[in-house]
Amino acid sequence: RPRVLYWFRTDLRLHDSPALHAALELDPECFCPVFTWDPHYVYRTRAGPNRWQFLIDSLTHLSHALTALHPSQTLLVLRGPPLALLAALLAAHRITHLAFEPDPDPRAAARDARVRALAQARGVALVNGDRPGRTLWDPAALVAANAGRPTTSLAQLRRAAAALAAAAEPPRPLARPERLPPPPPERPSPADLERADPDVAAGRAPDEGLGADVNAALRARPERSYAGGAAGPRADFAVPALEELGFAAGAATTPLRGGEGEALARLGAVAGDAAFAARFAKPATAPTALGFGPEENGTTGLSPYLHFGCLGVREFWWRVQGVVEEYEGRGKREGGGAAKATRPPESLAGQLLFREMYFAAQAALGERFGRTVGNDIVRFVPWHLPSKLAGPNGDGSGLAPADAPGPDDDADAYRVDSPQAHAWFRRWRAGTTGFPWIDALMRQLRRDGWVHHLGRHALACFLTRGGCYVDWERGARVFEELLLDHEPACNAGNWMWLSCTAFESRFFRCYSPVAFPKRWDREGRFVKRWVPELGGFPERFVYEPWNAPAEVQRKAGCAIRGDGLSPVEDDAGDGLQSYPEPMFDFAERRDVCIRAMKKAYRVGLFGNDERVLDGSWRRLFDDEAEGPTEGE
Repeated sequence: RPRVLYWFRTDLRLHDSPALHAALELDPECFCPVFTWDPHYVYRTRAGPNRWQFLIDSLTHLSHALTALHPSQTLLVLRGPPLALLAALLAAHRITHLAFEPDPDPRAAARDARVRALAQARGVALVNGDRPGRTLWDPAALVAANAGRPTTSLAQLRRAAAALAAAAEPPRPLARPERLPPPPPERPSPADLERADPDVAAGRAPDEGLGADVNAALRARPERSYAGGAAGPRADFAVPALEELGFAAGAATTPLRGGEGEALARLGAVAGDAAFAARFAKPATAPTALGFGPEENGTTGLSPYLHFGCLGVREFWWRVQGVVEEYEGRGKREGGGAAKATRPPESLAGQLLFREMYFAAQAALGERFGRTVGNDIVRFVPWHLPSKLAGPNGDGSGLAPADAPGPDDDADAYRVDSPQAHAWFRRWRAGTTGFPWIDALMRQLRRDGWVHHLGRHALACFLTRGGCYVDWERGARVFEELLLDHEPACNAGNWMWLSCTAFESRFFRCYSPVAFPKRWDREGRFVKRWVPELGGFPERFVYEPWNAPAEVQRKAGCAIRGDGLSPVEDDAGDGLQSYPEPMFDFAERRDVCIRAMKKAYRVGLFGNDERVLDGSWRRLFDDEAEGPTEGE
C-alpha cells in the first residue's frame, strides 16, 4: 500500500483540497502531513508580525483538525530548506507518494520543479490532484488559451476560461475527508533530517547564502526559530511561536485570526445574509467602514483566508453562486419577478475573477510581473525613487531590481533622486502625511494588516500619480510587509492598475484625500478612530485640519505643526497634541503628476524597451521633467 508524504504550503485546510483528496484516494498505509518553515520566507520575504501570527494561527488550527480525524495525527513543522528536508523524509519513511498543491507563484514554481526532479530521481510518485487548488483555473492553461499573453482584462480572462471548458465554470468543491490514515510508526529523527544528503547537495544551494534578513528592523530580538534544529527547540516539530521570530510580545495587533474554522465561519456569515451576498457591489461598499459585513456596509474580510488557503476558492465561488440562484429564484416564486443580483466585475464572484486575472498575468511573465524593468505590459514612467538594478553589465540593464538588505526605507534598494520625494514616501509609510484620510488608512493597515480595496486605491494613487509621483514598486514593498492577504500577483497587479501603468489608463482620475472619503463619512468617524489626535476637531475641519483657526485647534487639544518625521519641540509649553502639516498642496501636485503622466504616455515606452534597459530613455524627456530625468 502507498506511503504518502503530504506537504502543506498555501492550502492550510482540509475542505476542497484537490491534492489531499487525490492522496487519500490512494488508501495509503500511512500518511505524513508536514509544513516546511522555509528560511527564504523567514529572512528574504518582507512580512510583519501580523502576517506571521495569522500563519501561526492557521497552522495550529490545521494541526488540531488533523488530530480530530485521527488521534495520532498532527502537523509536523520542519524547520529548514524544503528540498533537503523532503529528501530526508522520503528516505526515512520509505515514502512512495509525495503529494502537494501546485503553487503558481514564480519562485514557488521553480522550487517545485526541483522537488519534482528529486521525487523522480528517488522513484517517488507525485500527486497534485486533477485541478488547481489555489485558483479556480490553472493559470498556465489560461495563458495558453489567451495565445500565450498575460490576461490584462476580465474579458480576456473569461474568454480564456471559456476555451478551457464548455461551461466556463470552475469545478465544484471537494468534500472534507472524514478520516485520515495513521502516521508512520516512528517520527522522523531530527538527526536524520539535519544530516547532509549528498543527493540533494546541489538542491540546497538556492536556500543557502540568503544574505541579510530583510525583516531585521521589525524584530525586537534575534530570530531564533532555527536554533533548535529541524525539529524545533523541544524536538517536537511543533508550530513555532511568534516570539521565536524575534518579534516583541504584542507585536501582532490584527483582530483577524487565521484558520480554516474561522474562514468557514466567516463564509457562513456571508452566505447566511442572502441580500448582502447576492447584491454585493464592491464599489458601493464603504472604505470608511469600521467593520465587515452589511451592518457596516463593509466587505467580507475573506481575502487573508484565501491567501493562506484556509478557504478553498471553489468553496467560496459555489457557496456564493448558490446564494445568488436562491435569491433570484425566491423572487420568482413569491410572484414579484426575479430579484436582481449583481454581476461581475462588481459582485463577489467578480472579485475572484480579478484574482484569477492577476494570477494568469503573472504566470505569463514570471518574476518580471512584479516590477517595471523587463515587463512588457507595464508603461515606463520616470517615477521618483526608482529601483536600483543589478545586472551583468553593471549599468542598470540587468534582469532585476537590486535585492538590498533591510526594509524598504533603506536607500540601497532604490535611488533617492529627490530628498523631498523620499521624505514624502517616508511620511506616507508612517501615516503622517498631514492628510487625515491617507494617514487613517495607513495606520489601519499597519495595525490590522488589512484595509478596504478603495482605501488601497486611495493610498496607491496618492503615492504615485496622484501626489508624490513615487515609483509604485516602493508602495508595493510596503504593502508586501503589512498586508495579511498579500498575494504577489494581486499586489503587483493592483499597484500597476492604480498607478495607471498597466490594466488601467485613466490617469487623470485621482482620489482626492478630502472629497473622496466625505462620500461615505462626512462626520469623519473613520479618521477619528485611526487618527485620535483629531478627535476633537469639528466636522468641517476633520479632513482639512490645517484650515482650522488656532482657537479651534486649541479647543480640540491638537495643534497642526511639524513635518511628521521628527518629534515636535513644544517650545510654547501649550500641552497640545500635534498633527503634522500637509506635505504639499494636493491640487498643485495632482496637476504636476497629470502633466508628467501625459508626457510618459506620449513617449510610449514599456518596461521591456531597450531604452528603458540601457538608460537612454532620458533623451526622450526634458531634464526638468518630473522624476529622475536629468542627465541627457
